[in-house]
Amino acid sequence: MKLIKAIIRPNKVDDLKEAFAKIQIAGMTVTEVRGHGRQKGHTAVYRGREYEVTLLPKMQVETVVPDNLVEPALQAIREAAHTGEIGDGRVFICPVEQSYNIRTGERDT
Repeated sequence: MKLIKAIIRPNKVDDLKEAFAKIQIAGMTVTEVRGHGRQKGHTAVYRGREYEVTLLPKMQVETVVPDNLVEPALQAIREAAHTGEIGDGRVFICPVEQSYNIRTGERDT
């Protein structure tokens, strides 16, 4: 199993959810996050004053998938989140050794 973390634009979450559904990935966790990479932020105006926004709003989507779904999941993320602009996001893939269902105590490996 692998944990896939994707940092994407907020307006791309619904597209990603639909893409995951097409490849039978049902579960995901979505968290509002802030950060910057190459995008480095932008200048904004509030009440007539200019200021730098250095931490931009993003969404972190996490899902755990079996090894055979890693490549389809990665492809789904790339297609759903891609705009071609700086700030499209990043994907991280980490190994998962074990998983437990809290309610039943069932263990997945």
